[in-house]
Amino acid sequence: MKRILIAGAIALTGGAGGTLAQDAPFGTDADADYAGALWQAMEEMNLVGEDVILATPYEGTEPHGMMLETFYTTADVEGHSGDLVVKRNYGPEGVSADEVLSDPDGHLGSVTVMFRREEGYDRDNADWFWAKYLPDGALDRNPNDMRLAGRVAKGAEQGCIACHSAQDDYLFTTDHIGN
Repeated sequence: MKRILIAGAIALTGGAGGTLAQDAPFGTDADADYAGALWQAMEEMNLVGEDVILATPYEGTEPHGMMLETFYTTADVEGHSGDLVVKRNYGPEGVSADEVLSDPDGHLGSVTVMFRREEGYDRDNADWFWAKYLPDGALDRNPNDMRLAGRVAKGAEQGCIACHSAQDDYLFTTDHIGN
């Protein structure tokens, strides 16, 4: 009996790494690969990377940034065309729009993205794929060292899906593209 309890405790704390990684709701190798293809598509559209399109930043809030730029469009990723929302998150607290415009690279903290994948990807959450990138395109990680890509925090009380799920089509603004 004692061995069974210990084995169960090890599995719950991560001792069964391969099994838990496959069952992870987000941050898997497949999620990271897809996030890489998505980043490449956004680079080709000048939404991230060199030659990025700039817009007038507006005041934001955590968990995104103190100043934000948001772009709504569609993109093609791995043969699928879907709605794309790109939010560039700037800081630190107290930064002004003029400061961001004069040095966007110096103030960029992260890029958060929603991309509507193919029907059936995540029916419970309108098929949105979520990703949080660092300014260089690498995926950010949560405190548990999970890559922030895929169905980020599905079923959790906090995180992308939990926060956005109370909004119409998971979007906080009404000037988005429609289906």
